[in-house]
Amino acid sequence: MSEIKLAAKVRENFGKGSARQARRDALTPAVIYGHGTDPKHVNVDAHALQLALRTPNVLLSLEIEGAGTELVIPKAVQKHPLKRSVSHVDFLIVKKGEKVTVDVAIVTEGDLAAGGNMLETLQNTISVEAEATHIPTEVTVSIAGLEAGATIHAKDLVLPKGTTLAVDGDIAVLQVIGAQAEEPAAEGAGTEA
Repeated sequence: MSEIKLAAKVRENFGKGSARQARRDALTPAVIYGHGTDPKHVNVDAHALQLALRTPNVLLSLEIEGAGTELVIPKAVQKHPLKRSVSHVDFLIVKKGEKVTVDVAIVTEGDLAAGGNMLETLQNTISVEAEATHIPTEVTVSIAGLEAGATIHAKDLVLPKGTTLAVDGDIAVLQVIGAQAEEPAAEGAGTEA
């Protein structure tokens, strides 16, 4: 995964008032922390950040005005409940070669065996450990031809090279449920007495 470069400015003022003013100025307040450093409070261009966050677990290179560059990943993203715009982000500092634990989306491909079976998704994401500059965006699972009663566990997932599970391998991720038989209509129902 390539890193996305974003410009950031150090925040001097704190609190609700300054955060609201930043949002009015099309900036998103954020905090950068990790590796034993003191937290850095910054403002990032809201539109550029919104576009960058469309990629799950995106690797960002924040060029902080007057304070150098930090390689970060988003750790917590707060969104406005109605507008769905990003209102605050916590960034975690990462180093090249360092392993990080992230949640990755599980995507299915293929069709189930015929017979009206249904796929039940038990986990939408799976926690994995990967190198900070090679975080997968998703894990693909083939469900082609699976019959009723089949279960796919975390240990059955094919992970990209250099990526390992960060959860118990016996956790059920997907399962196939058999088609429900229709109940026969009660005898005599619908006939007049």
